[in-house]
Amino acid sequence: MEDVEKPRKIVFVTVGTTCFDALVKAMDTEVVKEELVRRGYTHLLIQMGRGSYIPAKESEEGNGSLAVDYFTFSSSIADHLKSASLVISHAGSGSIFETLRLGKPLIVVVNEDLMDNHQSELAEELADRKHLYCARPQTLNQTIADMNLESLVPYHPGDATPVAKLINRFLGFPDD
Repeated sequence: MEDVEKPRKIVFVTVGTTCFDALVKAMDTEVVKEELVRRGYTHLLIQMGRGSYIPAKESEEGNGSLAVDYFTFSSSIADHLKSASLVISHAGSGSIFETLRLGKPLIVVVNEDLMDNHQSELAEELADRKHLYCARPQTLNQTIADMNLESLVPYHPGDATPVAKLINRFLGFPDD
């Protein structure tokens, strides 16, 4: 019997340009890695930003383990997002909407160390609308274990035309 190569299922983690060591540490725990393997994921790629915590690299997947790699920054994370089967992200609106536009399953992890955490409101609202899952670093493993990606609702950006027309009318510009 031939060795059939298992398809790559990549989990891409992004913290953006900030420091979010709590998320990187949560991803580096055996319990989270084991849950990802149980769910069929083969690779874990962590974009760790300005963080100081260095996750353990694991090169060979197989033997039921996860191949793990990391980097600090990239000029564009678009390719990483496109190749991902699951994205786990900080709560920055850019990362959230870029991932949702690509139709990728998303878990947003809220950084509770940020003082004015307006980002959590956005993540929680989108989670209430079933576009993504929302977690905290300490609940991430349970979120991964409980997630049903088929239940997520695709995000369709709204049409800004009515708002633009209203603003143009208010400013005295003619309707096109």
